[in-house]
Amino acid sequence: MSTATTRPEKRLEGGWFQRLAWSALVWLSLGLLAWVPFLYVAIRRGRPSDWGALAAFVLYEVVTIPWLSHTNDRPTGDPFLGIALFVTWVTATCMLLFAVFDPKAPAYPAAGPAYPYQPGTPYGR
Repeated sequence: MSTATTRPEKRLEGGWFQRLAWSALVWLSLGLLAWVPFLYVAIRRGRPSDWGALAAFVLYEVVTIPWLSHTNDRPTGDPFLGIALFVTWVTATCMLLFAVFDPKAPAYPAAGPAYPYQPGTPYGR
């Protein structure tokens, strides 16, 4: 007979300064370091969705770096690359600001009902 052990879910709380700092890293590196904050989150929290987000941004790097180094004959560059870069920066920023970090837990526990119903007594008395 095996017993199932459940681990408590890890939380990753981040203040607005931390969220803005990670977002600034994405923008200032021109998206080349967009995977770094998601690696931090995946290591700290370890959820499968965090590892999936990290994998998506690593795949983005694997695709865009050769795309960036590929030279074109057009002097204006590749408009699709520009769109892909901008969409990725906005996506990473929105995820870092609003979706990745957990909201701060309240300092006090949630209160239960003041008068719980007692079974076996009429009218809940």
